[in-house]
Amino acid sequence: MQNRENFADDREDISVSISENIEEGRSQLPSSLVWAIATAAAIFFLCSSLRHALFQSTAFDLGIFDQAIYLISQNQTPFSSLMGIHILGDHAAVIYYPLAWLYKISPDVHWLLLVQAVALSLGAWPTWSLARLAGLNQEQSRAIALIYLLYPVVFNINLFDFHPEVIALPALLAAILAARLNKIVWFCTAIVLVISCKAVLSLTVVAMGFWLFFCEKKQRYGAIALLLGAAWFLIASQKIIPFFSGSEVAGVGRYSYLGKSVLEIIINLILKPQLVLGKILSFDTFKYLFLLTLPVIWLLLPFSGKLRLKYLTALIPAIPTLLINILSDLSFQRSLAYQYSVPVIPFLFLAVIAKEETRNREEIKGNQEEDKANKQHFLTSVNLPQFKKFRISQLWQGIQLPRIMIIWSLLIFLCVGEYKDFYLYLNRLDTWQATREAVAQVQPQSSILTDNRLAPHFTHRSIVKLLSQISPQTNLAEFQYILLNLRHPWPDTEKLGATLANKLKTSPDFKLTYQKNEVLLFKRRAD
Repeated sequence: MQNRENFADDREDISVSISENIEEGRSQLPSSLVWAIATAAAIFFLCSSLRHALFQSTAFDLGIFDQAIYLISQNQTPFSSLMGIHILGDHAAVIYYPLAWLYKISPDVHWLLLVQAVALSLGAWPTWSLARLAGLNQEQSRAIALIYLLYPVVFNINLFDFHPEVIALPALLAAILAARLNKIVWFCTAIVLVISCKAVLSLTVVAMGFWLFFCEKKQRYGAIALLLGAAWFLIASQKIIPFFSGSEVAGVGRYSYLGKSVLEIIINLILKPQLVLGKILSFDTFKYLFLLTLPVIWLLLPFSGKLRLKYLTALIPAIPTLLINILSDLSFQRSLAYQYSVPVIPFLFLAVIAKEETRNREEIKGNQEEDKANKQHFLTSVNLPQFKKFRISQLWQGIQLPRIMIIWSLLIFLCVGEYKDFYLYLNRLDTWQATREAVAQVQPQSSILTDNRLAPHFTHRSIVKLLSQISPQTNLAEFQYILLNLRHPWPDTEKLGATLANKLKTSPDFKLTYQKNEVLLFKRRAD
């Protein structure tokens, strides 16, 4: 039997607990989560390094960025021979220049793989801090941080070469944390870091500014994000990219049905919504959104308490990325195997945290109302047995226990994670030793023609090109070496590789210097 003092103590304990949680959001990580982040970073780095060592990384995109950053570190113009443009003409990602400082220590592609592994893992830190700041308890916050590390896109993007936007993932979370802690210098630093990773991320920053201004009531921070995001988008898309590439933004071609330029596409989205409704309401879109939210579905669905969807406003900053992916003609932009959904992740977890915060507050409010009711009927209910009805909400709350959430995320990771690709890599091991021996015979700085899987091992030079960049009639005079793997070729250039090999065997300009397990290395004869 309870008394009034017990009810008062319970409310006081709840209030103190929330205050402690919020204060801990400003403090250091628990040691268990530090170990989890360090372990995840090590696993990510080892997996991506192993993939590269097995000759399964690709020129698109690891080779492109490795070549550009290497050239910057050597004080040379970062002209990508793989794309045929200055690297800033691709996505105006100025982050390449500070990354080149690492190559000045030692020019090694593993720096990029390490930076990516660390950046992706570090996202768990601000995720945990945001959860604690929202009043979630230690167990809930740690569970959400671990679910972040198990989120399939986080692992998949780590395994898929290197992309500078992964650095923006923890930076976006850090920016939100800084705004909520009123740390304006850290907020501005995080925003600048985000937009330096890729021009299109400026749209995410603009949407985040809108959300901060109108939903979070952080007018100063929202205005800063709106201003910086919009300004950089216009500068990058209208000045930097056209200047260095000589054409419109590369991705415009994926939305040809909407227009031929960035501004034309934006205008048509506003004035001709009928052009996009079919894609937005398609089965492909619903499948994409379902897979994107499936790892955290328990936390997002509002089945407990009253249906309060205010927490979904945290997804507003993800809208530009979702629209870009949904409206694209290329289906792989809606795949969890690639980097295109990375800017959605911070706000998906922010919605998860907001949902848990709402649930906790509803639970506290419900307990207080129940306590009040108990006090009112205290005298009449002392000797009466109480029978509680079983409700679906009670079952749902049981499902939302931290352990169950982590187990669910692990199961989804096992189903959707791209770790299964390693089984495919094993089928290509029969040419691994031969490829290593052929690569070792290519002289540094020599120009080379090869395929998409082998190119990342030759990008520390000015000229490396892919078979997809030539035709059977192309003059090969600019190449000193040509390396082909005819047993396991890149699918798109399989026929071209076989045709070129036959041509080179009878060519007076090239000599076959290595041949083993259908791995062929041709070297240009001396004049």
